[in-house]
Amino acid sequence: MTPVAAARLSLIVGIGVFGLKWLAFGLTGSVALYSDALESVVNIVAAGAALIAVGVSKRPPDANHPYGHTKAEYFSAVLEGILIALAAITIVSQAWHKLFSPAPPQSVGLGLLLSVGASALNGGLAWFLIRSGHAHRSPALVADGQHLLTDVLTSLGVLVGVSLAWLTGWWVLDPLLAIAVAVNILWIGWRLVRDSVGGLMDEALPEAQMGQLQEVIRSYLKHWQTEGKVLEVHDLRSRRAGPRTFVEFHLVVPGSLTVEDAHRICDGLEEGLRERVPGVQVTIHVEPEWKAKHSGFVVRSR
Repeated sequence: MTPVAAARLSLIVGIGVFGLKWLAFGLTGSVALYSDALESVVNIVAAGAALIAVGVSKRPPDANHPYGHTKAEYFSAVLEGILIALAAITIVSQAWHKLFSPAPPQSVGLGLLLSVGASALNGGLAWFLIRSGHAHRSPALVADGQHLLTDVLTSLGVLVGVSLAWLTGWWVLDPLLAIAVAVNILWIGWRLVRDSVGGLMDEALPEAQMGQLQEVIRSYLKHWQTEGKVLEVHDLRSRRAGPRTFVEFHLVVPGSLTVEDAHRICDGLEEGLRERVPGVQVTIHVEPEWKAKHSGFVVRSR
């Protein structure tokens, strides 16, 4: 399934899940179930934003956007984080009043049953979106799936808490759970915004992935090193824009090396990196021996 189709499915399922959760709240009047339903509103808006962002990100590069439109997905994730924060504030506002005057919800059994069904749908969708997002290297789908997965965990906590309140008669647990849900989704929103801003600010790849890039470069250049045609690699830099990864570095070679040999080395490096890092775009700047820095990520220097 394409990223656009996956985002469309997320929107459709999100509307259905919201309907079930809102019905559960309507039957019971539980503020904890209300908080769970309100988070589903965020899911719907976020799924719609993800659908638009994924569609925009798939547009090919043009004269105004020579590097493509892939960063559009980060705006979707930032919007989702902001919406989550607004939902949390609304939940706390509703729960605060009931904290001092708790009242027993109605039709708790049926309400919990509806909520369980909604959570099962969300769980299946979350697994699908995270898997599709990683397969297509789509930050918007992964963010949507991770949010839904956390929503499932939150819903399970609400179900357990409301069940305990039902069995024990401690109805103060209802608003307390709602406030706990609000704090949890605030944390989710912060993480989504933080990760997305990192992408918008051209944050480097994680250390582990940078290590993989270095290993690929070292492995390929072993043959050329023995022949004395590659002296050093330095200024290795990277950034990510949605599903695309940009890598650039300087390759130091002897001044006597022909243009054809230098081009052949660069082509091999680019092919090796594309095999290990799908969607990578590599830029290599070839330099003569006197440009060697003898520092940083050095394959070999003399």
